[in-house]
Amino acid sequence: MVESIVAFFINIFGFLKAVPLGREITVFIISLMPILELRGGLIAASLLDLNPVIAYIICIIGNVLPIPFILWFMKKILDWMRNSKHFSRLAKWLDKKVEKRKGQLEKYGYLGLVLFVGIPLPGTGAWTGCLIASVLEMDKKKSFIAALIGVIMASIIMMILSYGFLKAIV
Repeated sequence: MVESIVAFFINIFGFLKAVPLGREITVFIISLMPILELRGGLIAASLLDLNPVIAYIICIIGNVLPIPFILWFMKKILDWMRNSKHFSRLAKWLDKKVEKRKGQLEKYGYLGLVLFVGIPLPGTGAWTGCLIASVLEMDKKKSFIAALIGVIMASIIMMILSYGFLKAIV
């Protein structure tokens, strides 16, 4: 499923192939996106036949870049969204997502955040993990470090999958 979503975004950004560094920009944008994050970025990089080292660096940067903003501002944004008539439904959806996933972080703290971000399963990742950490008002600096470790962990797993197994299949 993730591969088809990634392929969809590769097609959307297909015009970038004509631009110098267009494939790299595509991978960076996909790595910035919630849900896909570096998982999708590394799959895209593999499908676009990018150098694995360059792809790894681009995806790490793309996935880490939003983390401080999520940790420092998301709770305030979510509070504002709850009181907005235009965004209250989105806020309720995010609240349900946080409520469904927060048990691991409450139980295991920062180790839980590392594992939540680092194990590439559907519904996990830096965006969701940091959203939950923000709502739970966990220490921002410790959460950033835990999320960074998780991103590195997920990147190693996804490099093996994207450039190993996926490359062999494709």
